[in-house]
Amino acid sequence: MNNYWDEDINSNIQYIKLLSKQYPTINSACTEVINLEAILNLPKGTEHFLSDIHGEYEAFIHVLNNASGVIRRKIDFIFDNSIREYEKKRLAMLIYYPEQILEKVKNEEENLLEWYEITLHRLILVCREISSKYTRSKVRKALPKDFEYIIEELLHEQQREVNKQEYYDGIINTIIEVNRADNFIIAICRVIQRLAIDRLHIIGDIYDRGPGAHIILDKLMKHHSVDIQWGNHDILWMGAAAGSLACIANTIRISTRYGNLDTIEEGYGINLLPLATFALEYYKEDSCKNFNIILSDKSKYTNKEISLMKKIHKAITIIQFKLEGQVINRNPNFMMEDRLILNNINYKEGTILIDGKVYDLNDCSFPTINPKNPYELNDEEKDVMYKLSLSYQSNEKLQKHTKFLFAKGSMYLKYNSNLLYHGCIPMDEDGSFTEVYIGNEYYRGKNLIDKIEILIRDYYFNNNNEFNNKDYFWYLWIGPNSPLFGKKKMATFERYFLNDKDIKKEEKNNYYKYRNNEKKCKEILMEFGIDENTSHIINGHVPVEVKKGESPIKANGKLLVIDGGLSQAYQHITGIAGYTLIYNSFGLVMVAHEKFESKKKAIANESDIVSSYQVLEKKSKRIRVKNTDIGQELKKEITGLKMLLKAYYKGVIKEK
Repeated sequence: MNNYWDEDINSNIQYIKLLSKQYPTINSACTEVINLEAILNLPKGTEHFLSDIHGEYEAFIHVLNNASGVIRRKIDFIFDNSIREYEKKRLAMLIYYPEQILEKVKNEEENLLEWYEITLHRLILVCREISSKYTRSKVRKALPKDFEYIIEELLHEQQREVNKQEYYDGIINTIIEVNRADNFIIAICRVIQRLAIDRLHIIGDIYDRGPGAHIILDKLMKHHSVDIQWGNHDILWMGAAAGSLACIANTIRISTRYGNLDTIEEGYGINLLPLATFALEYYKEDSCKNFNIILSDKSKYTNKEISLMKKIHKAITIIQFKLEGQVINRNPNFMMEDRLILNNINYKEGTILIDGKVYDLNDCSFPTINPKNPYELNDEEKDVMYKLSLSYQSNEKLQKHTKFLFAKGSMYLKYNSNLLYHGCIPMDEDGSFTEVYIGNEYYRGKNLIDKIEILIRDYYFNNNNEFNNKDYFWYLWIGPNSPLFGKKKMATFERYFLNDKDIKKEEKNNYYKYRNNEKKCKEILMEFGIDENTSHIINGHVPVEVKKGESPIKANGKLLVIDGGLSQAYQHITGIAGYTLIYNSFGLVMVAHEKFESKKKAIANESDIVSSYQVLEKKSKRIRVKNTDIGQELKKEITGLKMLLKAYYKGVIKEK
């Protein structure tokens, strides 16, 4: 045994010496070992999984504030029948929106001092329950500095300790007397929100369609523990920030189509005036009938504004097609020649040849296209895109958000026996992983995804464009073998210019044929080095058509799809308003949410999102920290500390 430890110490002596600087005495090392061993036996923290938010910031923030209904369930558990239903409802809404509900209370309550006293006691009980599975140290880190000592004292109040009852009551009464009740309530509500979700996983698509992707990212940047698996809409904006002209054009087209220029103009302060001026010049007499604006609130814009947006919509769409043609032409390995559509148009006849068949165009106005060189931008288009490129690349807020997405994000994540990714693992007809040619090699499965992530990171941070790295942002958005897109084509041109319904269909990657196959899902897990028997795949991207009877649970529970339509644009397909997956110390729970109308209505009516729960997997024994990825890291730390102690005992290293 002694020889074993001697060898272990010798082979790790540099690490042990570094560790001794942090723990310079036997007592300090022993204390930390005891602390870490205790943490290993705590219940694991609660993980929340959300996907496909698509700019719906109010619904997203509400789900975050109420922890997918967990906080309300805690209130029901704590108070049971001891308080009325409307009191539970108000207490929950106070935790979600403390500032706004406090304002309401002041206008409604006749005895405000009594309300403060009762509410403070109730909030302490909720906070104590929420924080009960964490160490004091972890809870302390979550506390605001102004009230750190007071909240800690109240959280660890012993209800049967009569000697201190007056002391605790005195704290609460003093908080009220010195007019700090509002500040204290807001502070403790924030603590409850924070402790209710230990780790937040976003399975892609923060951007597009809804009005507030920038607001969501600001919120995520303040979150204490978050990771992001990029979606194709996220990578599109990241590519735009990196200077990909094709990506920039796509972001503007989508934002215009959904009447969401606020994100670009107000959220990021990007000037679209050059584009608007260009659109008015070239499409002044064009009704742009096929370039409608999809609005959830039709009173938001005047008819004149909508007419201008339609012209912008068409102008940027044509520019997009040209830029995409340029990308395809310089990347033959993308194998996307079938998407070189503009050179298949018969401009005299008003027809187009696609897959050997001639179709009539429903719009033949192409004032900026040169039939002899259809993918060349004219001088005005070049000027517009040059100015937009400068605006995107020099935009401080967009670059800050992009760096955050790179720092906290990735193509996939392995975490606590789960494999998280947004789109798919590209597959061939027979279910084998598709090989994609990059540089001078073929890549498939995990290696393909790793390679593409390396390419785009290398371009953004090192400006390395050896393999046309910048174009891979666009390929991830729309490419036929993109792990984030998962379709053979994006039929953008067909949707705008053709009436034939069949040609507009977008065939999904073979992955979607196999993702309900348990054996295939296990193969994917093995490909990523994860235990196929105990692990799950957590997937987003394709909305679950609940109203048609589709289940989010695939392959006997091996794969879980959590795109349930948080975005309003998809709710007519799903029939619900989003899923949240919760992974707590008892197992996996799927939460289905009904529609959230608005923050304003939620506060006015004190109405929560109606959610239903489905237990997917319940553990016979509660999951402890030692069973998690963090637990494995803590065990390594403990091993290192024990080696340090041995070195101290043997005199290899001296205490300081």
